[in-house]
Amino acid sequence: MELILYSKPGCHLCEGLLLKLQEIHNLDLQIEIRDITTHPDWWQAYQYEVPVLYFKHENGETLLPRLSPRAPISQLEKMLKQLNP
Repeated sequence: MELILYSKPGCHLCEGLLLKLQEIHNLDLQIEIRDITTHPDWWQAYQYEVPVLYFKHENGETLLPRLSPRAPISQLEKMLKQLNP
């Protein structure tokens, strides 16, 4: 499963989400991290929204719902499993 994480340096919420994703061992996750400070378009779109997570698939990319930073890993894993049964 390929995911795209829009992030920025020093973003503790971004770091927390990445750590949770890395702790999911039941799914084969490939995570592409996109630093929004490196592209003006990304900055404009996500400067107040990071972390932003997309599911990458053959038809493009799908924005995933934003979870609470306090959401347990199990909730994140359940959401991802629903995308990739």
